[in-house]
Amino acid sequence: MGFADDDPDVGEILLTADQIQTRIAEIGRQITLDYADRTPLLCCVLKGAYVFVTDLARAIDRPVELDFIAVSSYGSSTRTSGVVRLVKDLDSDIGGRDIV
Repeated sequence: MGFADDDPDVGEILLTADQIQTRIAEIGRQITLDYADRTPLLCCVLKGAYVFVTDLARAIDRPVELDFIAVSSYGSSTRTSGVVRLVKDLDSDIGGRDIV
């Protein structure tokens, strides 16, 4: 299998990489149809979603724009504080935009 099979910290694998890429392609096709006459703004939560969002942007067969937001509930600790703090806001004006 993959490198995760040898890592005791990795739990059960629920979806294979191929299954994830197939679903991203499906979502990309749907967004292409849904926004055929518009340019959607893909908003990504850093850092965890950036690979997914870039794969999704490549799967959309029309122009898209990307922007990023970052939040934290950890501060300098390794345990969540339970309070979400905005670390980086969007750079784009989202008024009147189609946001994905």
